[in-house]
Amino acid sequence: MYMKLLKVHLKVVSLRRFFLKMKRYNFNDIIPRRNTNCLKWDALADFFDTDDVIPLWVADMDFRTPDFIIEALRKRLDHEILGYHFHPESFYQALQQWVWRRAQWKIELADMTFSPGIVPAINFAVKALTDKGDKIMINQPVYHPFIFAVNDHKRQLVNNPLKETAGRYTLDFDDFEKKLSDGVKMYILCSPHNPVGRVWRCDELKRIGELCVKYDVILLADEIHSDLILKPHKYIHIASISPEISQQTLTFLAPSKTFNLAGVFTSVVHSENKRLLDAFKQYVNKMHLGHGNIFGDVALEAAYTHGDEWLRQLLDYVGGNCDFVIAFLKEHIPVITTEKPEGTYMMWLDCRRLNLSSKKLDHFMIKKAGLALNSGHIFGSEGNGFMRLNVAAPRSIIATALQQLAKAL
Repeated sequence: MYMKLLKVHLKVVSLRRFFLKMKRYNFNDIIPRRNTNCLKWDALADFFDTDDVIPLWVADMDFRTPDFIIEALRKRLDHEILGYHFHPESFYQALQQWVWRRAQWKIELADMTFSPGIVPAINFAVKALTDKGDKIMINQPVYHPFIFAVNDHKRQLVNNPLKETAGRYTLDFDDFEKKLSDGVKMYILCSPHNPVGRVWRCDELKRIGELCVKYDVILLADEIHSDLILKPHKYIHIASISPEISQQTLTFLAPSKTFNLAGVFTSVVHSENKRLLDAFKQYVNKMHLGHGNIFGDVALEAAYTHGDEWLRQLLDYVGGNCDFVIAFLKEHIPVITTEKPEGTYMMWLDCRRLNLSSKKLDHFMIKKAGLALNSGHIFGSEGNGFMRLNVAAPRSIIATALQQLAKAL
């Protein structure tokens, strides 16, 4: 009986995927977000001292959350009881099957656990696996909560700056190894890299992993943007490269960036190293944060079960937005340059030729151009003179923003 039910279930899933492939999603629709307690739109005055700006800053998308996720949430609401729950096996199976389909990475259910978001998870790992004063290494310019996760818990920040050549960023492996060998306890990898948009190649990841193995450094892999890979690039999970590297690694995964689900605070942490994973779980349980919420579970399952075609179309659209920005800058604002990101929906604008200090550049973008972007300096001093632009928005909004910038200049 079980096998018959399983076959029926798989057939239904297969048919649904077929019909979803036939569907065209519209990313041009402008969805009003004001007055919804939306951080990106309703908190502008708190962060930019005005709300008369186009918000292209915080990393969520101005596209509607996919319909198959909304349908699943509505179906769960029909039950009308929202009591205590636990994470069903299907919650982890959905992610297990997703990473296999997309990256041929085979992971086991026993090697996964829940966390209420990836930024909290990184902080939990820092607290659970290191002690005050321990050295933790990052690569600036980098997602600024990494810096907070080190400094806020009285660990010692070690910076291995990225090398930039003609707008392309690479790792400085000589400096990387030198600093690891000097007593670094933990390394936080941003993969793909936010804000510079690099998708690390297999040889780069292999060398990172092997050096962490050599110096017995715990590797935290923030892979929240790992589904957002633009053509022709291919994503490789660092823990999939070898058993030895996997034993050093905690991998952080979530549907939040991919499917615009940041507000449900649901993520998964994976490690084949039982000692590391158990220490992480014990810390989360000690804080009584392991339950999460019902809707996060439902949203994750729906996203990873039915999201393949929606994501394909999203990536085509975001890639088109990147091409649009590059062409517009070349024609109308050549003093500002950028490279097409290999991954994420962020673009790293080089504004250094404007010869403005970080403070004056912020003022210009907000007060003159009417744009709310992320200031490059928040990602480390290496980001001075840069701005981070979120292009996960309808193209008409991106066009208006660029026209305002051109007019201001």
